Amino acid sequence: MTDRRHQPAATRRLPAAFATGAAVGTFGGLIGLGGAEFRLPILIGLFRFAALEAVILNKAMSLVVVASALPFRAATVPWAGIADHWDVIANLLAGSLLGAWLGAGWATRLGTQTLYRVIAVLLVAIAAVLVFLHDPAVAGGPPFEGVLQAVVGAGVGFIIGVVAALLGVAGGELLIPTLVLLFAADIKLAGSLSLAVSLPTMIAAFTRYSRDQSFAVLGRNRSFVLVMAVGSIIGTFIGGQLLGIVASQFLLPLLAVILLISAVKIWRHR
Repeated sequence: MTDRRHQPAATRRLPAAFATGAAVGTFGGLIGLGGAEFRLPILIGLFRFAALEAVILNKAMSLVVVASALPFRAATVPWAGIADHWDVIANLLAGSLLGAWLGAGWATRLGTQTLYRVIAVLLVAIAAVLVFLHDPAVAGGPPFEGVLQAVVGAGVGFIIGVVAALLGVAGGELLIPTLVLLFAADIKLAGSLSLAVSLPTMIAAFTRYSRDQSFAVLGRNRSFVLVMAVGSIIGTFIGGQLLGIVASQFLLPLLAVILLISAVKIWRHR
């Protein structure tokens, strides 16, 4: 008989992994996020993964959430509406793919404690974006047009790609404000466009992470990854169904508070 004391902590917490996946997936499907900002502190604090391992696991779960959220949101935001804005997607991807690749490389070279601190600072910055910029009411027409808009879009995409790779996130919490403010997109459409940009961006970072030995964390925790993935898909389905019911702006203050609490916990983590 296997001694439970010698089993990895994560494999003894499969119900918690399922519940975490479902809860975060619901937020992701509803708002258009990968949900990694909320999953990451749990992977580090509750399941006790090291920083880089948590980022890699986070990236894998974010991929699951983003890939499943797009079709589940299609009843409210049709595929045709996303396809009509292919130029916006391509513009942001032009910068985010490069940023994701470089950011993943930087993350693998950072010390564990340094990475904790970087993650905490980025979470605070994201909370500020959610509170002050993620508001469809402030969006009018696009501030830039033509070539200048394309240049700014690629530059912002690069920054988002770096942040997404460092945190192991989809980047939606930054992409959605960018789409609303820079491209004057409707908030619900922005959520789906964000997912369309996030998916290839995360694949680029994930490919780069696969070169690091910490990538083996996925193989060592197969059951944990599978259970959390199933919970995430169920959550994104629920979130997609709620998309036409719940007003996203009411969730933003709560999400910002959660991010700030998470940032404090990760900053103090040893």
